Amino acid sequence: MIERRSVLSGLEPVPGLTAAAPAARISLRSTDMSALGVAPGAPINRAVVTGPRAALHLGPDEWLVIAPEDEAEALLAGAVGRFASVVDVSHRNTGIDVAGPRAVEMLAAFVALDLAEAAFPVGMATRTLLGKAEIILWRTAVDGFRIEVWRSFAPYVWQCLAEAGREFA
Repeated sequence: MIERRSVLSGLEPVPGLTAAAPAARISLRSTDMSALGVAPGAPINRAVVTGPRAALHLGPDEWLVIAPEDEAEALLAGAVGRFASVVDVSHRNTGIDVAGPRAVEMLAAFVALDLAEAAFPVGMATRTLLGKAEIILWRTAVDGFRIEVWRSFAPYVWQCLAEAGREFA
């Protein structure tokens, strides 16, 4: 049997950083997300959370749906024929949770966005760069963020945040 390991396993533990649990990630292109329980008119760069699912509205017709890992097949089956494009990116991406009183400072060391709560409130989600890696940054709490990043860039992102974390330790 093949053992599934996180690309982040074996990296130095860093206070405030956690590898997110495996998840189903579906990239959807559509202007109508009602099939997934998302109300029409949800603003761009916002996350709509319904139970254990989150739909991140990244562009006029672009969404990233994050759900429990065992929901991937059901999401795909329910989306086929309803959306312009449906792609399972579950194994392409990995998630990193950044939390704690220094989360904003850790991210600000490598992200050129204003992460103050007034400018980047809870629920906001956007594509951006962390250092030289493209990420999706989602603010999940006042002092918590979720980073979605391609697996191949995840160790680089982790090491950048570890370096910033050492400064604030």
